[in-house]
This record gives sequence, structure tokens and C-alpha cells, in this order.
Amino acid sequence: MTAAGTAVVVDAPGEHRIVPHEPRPPEPGEALVRVHATGICGSDREVYQGNRPEGYVRYPLTPGHEWSGTVETVGAGVPSSLVGRKVVGEGFRNCQVCDRCHAGETTLCTDGYEETGFTQPGAMATTLTLPARLLHVLPEDADLTAAALLEPAACIAAAAIKAGALPGDRVAVVGTGTLGMLAVQFLKAGSPAELLVVGARRDREALSSQFGATDFRTRDQELPDDFDVAIETAGSASAARTAISLLRRGGRLVLTGIPAPGAEGLDPTDLVVRQLEVYTVFGAPPDAWSHTVRVFGAGLLDPLALVTHELPLADFSEAIELVGSGDPKVGKVLLRP
Repeated sequence: MTAAGTAVVVDAPGEHRIVPHEPRPPEPGEALVRVHATGICGSDREVYQGNRPEGYVRYPLTPGHEWSGTVETVGAGVPSSLVGRKVVGEGFRNCQVCDRCHAGETTLCTDGYEETGFTQPGAMATTLTLPARLLHVLPEDADLTAAALLEPAACIAAAAIKAGALPGDRVAVVGTGTLGMLAVQFLKAGSPAELLVVGARRDREALSSQFGATDFRTRDQELPDDFDVAIETAGSASAARTAISLLRRGGRLVLTGIPAPGAEGLDPTDLVVRQLEVYTVFGAPPDAWSHTVRVFGAGLLDPLALVTHELPLADFSEAIELVGSGDPKVGKVLLRP
């Protein structure tokens, strides 16, 4: 078993420690994973700042819901063939027995919200012990650094599945962060006729083009209004309205960003008169995870291009500041145990 290492513990908003970490042996049905890398996203910054909605965080906490690693050992009832395999894992600790779980909608589990890195110990530690049923096995040659971004990719896969874009559709992405750039890659794989990216500034234009975008515009430019599908990833106050303005009558909108209170709402009259379809995504169910792992294994995703910083766990404070800096040179920040 992996030797003791270190872990990040956030005791309360704005208060954290780097502490010794002792691996927790897996109980029946569980697996212990040696963590390779953990991504930091805006929700981790919310945890640290105390902006996470009530009921969606439990202090003290080891954060980290975006991660990759290798199975070190397993508990009773778990196939021993998992040991040594490269894996990623779902975050939602669903009950598996309620009506929504049986329907495959595990992010809507009626037993209450529990998620790795928010209410349960996360991956900003040397190891992570979790239910083995949440693991998704990667190809043997998978790049574990790139795989640390498969959690946000799975959320985008869930959005792409709901969007139902067909080959030849005109599709758009609003937002140019990690989710936005992953959305471009997913939509490009579906052979759209046009793929527009809308951002707040032009620093992501080249990367958008690299991933397959056919057009890039900032929100202050003239925007089209006849697209079939729009996926919103920005989470800004006006992003949803920007995204819905791009759609033709009967178009489909998927919202993935979570704006702060006071965001501009959608006009219900506009929704009805234009017969628009609106979907939302919060987390990723198993089918989206499986789809993401297949797409990643097929080489259709390039998450590694989004990583700009890799820091040790001891530099947690610096990593959190980088994520919130607004510096266009900062992309995805990873912590390494």
C-alpha cells in the first residue's frame, strides 16, 4: 500500500493546512487509488472562499473532485483485476436504490447530495478511497495528466448528449474556459457545419481554432441568431441570454455554468414563442462518463493542451490564486501529490 503522504485540508473558508495523510484501507466494495494529479476549478475556489451554496460543502474538507490515478488495492467484493489499472472516477456518491438512480440519473439522487471533494474527502491527497463502482478504467497507455481533466469533460459530454447535435448542424459554444474548450472538441467530433465560439476576449481564439472552431467572436460583436444548438459554459451573469440569442426558432440550449445570484434570467415569453428547448447540467451521470472515456481513448479529446501549471500539494494557496487571477496565460492548474 502507498506510504503515508500529505493532504490539503480546508478547515473553514480561507483556512487550510497541509497535513500528513494516512491512506484509508478500502472497505468492502471500495478501492484505494494512488492519485496522479488533481485539477482545480472554480468550485474548488468557492469552497476555499466560502461561496459554495449551503448544503453543497461540508467542512473540514479535503477538496479535489477532478482527478486521475492508479488503483493500489481493493476491498472485498471488488475484482482484483482493477489493481494496477489507470482510472478516473465519478464524484456523486449516489445511493443506487432510489428511483432516479435506477433510471441512470445519479446526479439527481433523492437520498441527498454527497460528492467527492465537497462533502466527502477528495483527491488533494496522496490517495483517495472511494466506492469502486464509481471508477472508470482508462486504456493502459492513457496519459494520466491529461486524464485529470476528464471530470469536466464528462460534464460537457452530458451537455453534448442533451444537446443532441447532428452532423451538419450549426453549433455554438459560449465561454472559453476549460469547459468551453472541451465543448468545442466534443462538438467538433460530431461534424457540425459551423462551430462558433463566443468569448469575453480574444485570447482563446487561436486555441478555439486549433480545436475545430470555424468562427470566434466576442460578446460585443454582432452575433448570429440562427444556430441549431448552443452550449453555455461561462457561468457569467449574462451568458445564458447571450447563448439563447444565438438560436433559431426551435433551437436547443444547454446551460452548464453556475452564475452568482442576480444573473439575468431567460424571458419565458421568448422561450414559448420561439419554442426553444432548454436543458441544464450539474455533474455527469454514468453514461456521460463512459462516453467521455471512450472519446478520450479514441484520441478525439486533447485535454493536455489546456494544462498550463502543475504544482505540488504544498502550493495549494498559490494554485488557488492562479485559478482566480484572471490572467489569460493561466489555463488549467493541476496539483501533484
